[in-house]
Amino acid sequence: MGRLVPAVARAFDILELFLQGDGTLSAPEITRRLGLPRTTAHELVITLTARNYLAPVPGQSGRYRLGVRAYQLGSRYAEQLDLSAEGHQVAREVADTCGETVHVAVLEDADVIYIAKVDSSHAVRMVSAAGRRLPAHCTAVGKMLLATLPLDELDERLEERELLAMTPRSLTDPDELRAALAEIRILGVAVEQQESNPDVSCVAAPVRDRSGRVVAALSVSVPVHRWSEDRENELTALAVKGAGELSARLGHRQAP
Repeated sequence: MGRLVPAVARAFDILELFLQGDGTLSAPEITRRLGLPRTTAHELVITLTARNYLAPVPGQSGRYRLGVRAYQLGSRYAEQLDLSAEGHQVAREVADTCGETVHVAVLEDADVIYIAKVDSSHAVRMVSAAGRRLPAHCTAVGKMLLATLPLDELDERLEERELLAMTPRSLTDPDELRAALAEIRILGVAVEQQESNPDVSCVAAPVRDRSGRVVAALSVSVPVHRWSEDRENELTALAVKGAGELSARLGHRQAP
């Protein structure tokens, strides 16, 4: 972990004070509670107010409350919680249909984070969990999400990250990865064969929100001893259907 920026940490300390009591504070109260120099506290409050993270309390001179920008951030977080809840329901439906493990994941930097998982009904299952983070280039969901990025953003993310291998079949050459992502853009689905786990293959499809933006991917994962060309085709159709259902729940409307 890199060095923390003291001014940013103090700004967050101030915002978190408003989670207590009646949600209003004055600059002197903030100074006293955090033990900050008066000038520092005043400058941080002025900055947070200018950025709409704090707002003056009407009729109470010198007192502040959380501003609209804090509400907007909270609303975005709530949207992600909805994605997780809806994702789990759809993943359950897909898993009940095919009997295999189903994941829903989102992209963060050059990693994927699994926000929902439903286990296979078979005795042999994947060892994974919601909340787990994996390199995006090694997974079907990750490659699906990387393929939807604008090319300049994709290049930026790849330049900042070494493509480490999780198995001998992981893609570690940036040019090979870019070629694979180009094919995924054409096909609209991503396949991973033993790239994150030597015993597992996966297929993934994109999940879109009401604006049409790709916000997640849904995958079906299968132990290699249950993987075949016919099974791949069957599970690809299920992944696409499941991702479409989750997209519809998020407000996306397929164009005619």
